Amino acid sequence: MKKPAFYTELAYLFGTVILAFGTALMEWADLGVSMVVAPAYVLHLKLSQYLPFFSFGMAEYTLQALIILFTILFLRRAKLSYLFSIVTAVFYGLLLDGAIALLALVSLEHPAFRILFFTVGMLLCSLGVSLLFHTYISPEAYELFVKEVSGHYGISLHKFKTAYDCGSCLVAVILSFCFFGWWQFEGIGIGTVICALLNGTIIHLCSKLLDHIWEFRDGLSWRGFFER
Repeated sequence: MKKPAFYTELAYLFGTVILAFGTALMEWADLGVSMVVAPAYVLHLKLSQYLPFFSFGMAEYTLQALIILFTILFLRRAKLSYLFSIVTAVFYGLLLDGAIALLALVSLEHPAFRILFFTVGMLLCSLGVSLLFHTYISPEAYELFVKEVSGHYGISLHKFKTAYDCGSCLVAVILSFCFFGWWQFEGIGIGTVICALLNGTIIHLCSKLLDHIWEFRDGLSWRGFFER
């Protein structure tokens, strides 16, 4: 039976929107954000003390620009698609700040809602990343780094993603210690640890499910540009 088509350009759009909303849900739940964004979140918490306008979204695309630079230096090659990843990061950052502003209007403080929002947010983030792995359009720097490095060295995407997530978690812990002291974990919680252990597996399962339901194909002839 022929599977219905899902255009890769829509995978990029939906993936970015879903990822931003999922991250905002996890931030609202206050049980610890995803380990991938935890370094940027800790950076936001520290710098916003001195620069109130420095939002979570701004911290995201600032840090991602640095990751793009590191990717270029690490792989010793530069592509136009790498630069477009910064455009994606800014788009995602604006969506993230907008979603956080909307969720700030929600006043449900019961622990059950916090757990629910965190769980839904984690699943949405995994789904968003899975969709971004199915598009040729440059994803965020995090996904771009994982995709490019694992492909360059022939490493399992699932395994490398899990290793990268754990590394991001460690970086966030170090930044938290440096900024706020060893006695407290700012922006990091039990949810961050859960994500670090499960996120790679959930993304892998989401990707298998997406491939089972749809056939991903290009709707536009832009792939050549993003492969330069």
